[in-house]
Amino acid sequence: MPPEPITPALLKELQIRIARGEDAAFTQLYFHFGKKLMLFGISLVRSKEIAEELVEDVFVRLWANREHISDIENITVYLYVAVKNKALNKLSQKANELIAAPFDYLDTTLDEFAASPYDLMITSEMMSRMHQVIEGLPPRCKMIFKLIREDGLKYKEVAEILNISVNTIDAQMAIAVRKICMALHIEKPGKGQTISADKKESKKNQQNV
Repeated sequence: MPPEPITPALLKELQIRIARGEDAAFTQLYFHFGKKLMLFGISLVRSKEIAEELVEDVFVRLWANREHISDIENITVYLYVAVKNKALNKLSQKANELIAAPFDYLDTTLDEFAASPYDLMITSEMMSRMHQVIEGLPPRCKMIFKLIREDGLKYKEVAEILNISVNTIDAQMAIAVRKICMALHIEKPGKGQTISADKKESKKNQQNV
């Protein structure tokens, strides 16, 4: 069975235990974030080896300064930003370009969706079409969709990590969802576009007149 999700309250508890020097709590934190951060790093530096090195360095430094870890308000944002900053430093010759136009041309690779009861209800053909649409999304849109859908981050957290507005996150997610719905032939009415049953019946009657 998959491990139980780590809640914000549990993350805070882990931070307190790590500050006390508990190895087990640090290991739990590493296994929760390690793979997600590595995939995020790969999307930035295009190298699995370098991404692993960046993530390891982030956790080594986190452990070395563990007495201050409980002061971190949002450990999720902290870790993603730490990996992002190290990636930009690693790509020193391109750092200015990346900061000026963040993530607009990066080719993010979306990992496979974790199995869930919802996913199991979707046919393989639908999943194939869905992944084709996702892979065809603009790079920044794809990265945002990945961080929210796959990594489970909140809109505000992604906005902090990528240094963009929540409105931009919302707009990019709307684009992704709309394209996926179109590919799967699912109607997704926009705000204010819901038609009541009475209005539908009235419209039908007018057409029959």
